[in-house]
Amino acid sequence: MAINGLPALICALVLAGVVFVAVVWWAWPRLAGPGAKPVLGRIGLQLVLALTMGLPLLLAVNGGYGFYSSWHDILALSRDEPATGTPGADAVRVQGTHSWRYRGSDDPAVIGRIEAVTVRGSRSGLNGQAYVHLPPEFLRASAEQRARFPVVLALSGYPSTTRVLLDLFHYPQLALDAVRSGAMRPAVLVMMTPTVAPPRDTECVDVPGGPQAETFFSRDLPAAVAGHYGLTRDPRGWGVMGNSVGGYCALKLALRAPESYRAAAGLSASYAAERDEETGELFGGNPVLRRESDLLWRLRALPQPPVSLLVASSRKGEKQYPQTLEFIAAVRSPARVSSIVLDSGGHNYETWGRELPAALQWLVGRLRAD
Repeated sequence: MAINGLPALICALVLAGVVFVAVVWWAWPRLAGPGAKPVLGRIGLQLVLALTMGLPLLLAVNGGYGFYSSWHDILALSRDEPATGTPGADAVRVQGTHSWRYRGSDDPAVIGRIEAVTVRGSRSGLNGQAYVHLPPEFLRASAEQRARFPVVLALSGYPSTTRVLLDLFHYPQLALDAVRSGAMRPAVLVMMTPTVAPPRDTECVDVPGGPQAETFFSRDLPAAVAGHYGLTRDPRGWGVMGNSVGGYCALKLALRAPESYRAAAGLSASYAAERDEETGELFGGNPVLRRESDLLWRLRALPQPPVSLLVASSRKGEKQYPQTLEFIAAVRSPARVSSIVLDSGGHNYETWGRELPAALQWLVGRLRAD
């Protein structure tokens, strides 16, 4: 039963109702009266009520924001552990093939293939779980033709999982729709979460003495994926996009690693690394390192690389909107900037779903691999 499906929500509501009736009409009267045992029993009943009554609300919130896309993901986020990459070993290990359908077909010749892979980072020492969508045109292409396909790294937010990009954003379906309509040429999609050192939110930063998340995304991942699938290593053929924290990572990777990515799109992106309980101290107390990861500071103080950037926000409902305007105003040649600005929206999956088709088409349209 899907965690975000209506059946799960209905079952949770029914369970809450049954437990409430059982407590009120049966259990509570039997635990009336003084004494330690009845008091502890009533405390236990209150905890049971709180849990069962809160479950439907949690499922509804999760369905709206997509923190987890399956029951498995709830455990998987904390169970994944970074491991040291082994130089010389296959940097991409295919774990299996994701079953899915598009417009009634499950034929790879029509919809392509989605592989679940583990990317091993020899430089960063981190492992990342990803889904790779190989479009049907790629599957029937020659080795020479495959090397000319554009590549898009799609990142989710935090907290989140890679399955969100499949189950809520539907990246492969959007790409196939765009190709079918002639709005976009086929591209290889690499989909993953920026959380490569779970459960810590590393904000795609090389943490002093800690996880080297920026190195993983800027160096390990492009080299590993390109080598395994025979793709281009020309940075002009690689783009990165994401929402929320993933959007910050995308813009930062293009500005800090233009030798790997020449185009980036950030949907509701932040423009500096957060500092909270989930991130911890990402820069070892070094103000210079923190400043260098501040995107507005970089645009104003440093030479800008020849990259294409897209930012998306909403005039009403999005707290990053003022910073988005500052970001747009700060971009100068040879960098270029485009924007998607909605009249109203918010920091949620409904808004990102409205922005994503245009952002994906824009990104692929800026990629070329000779």
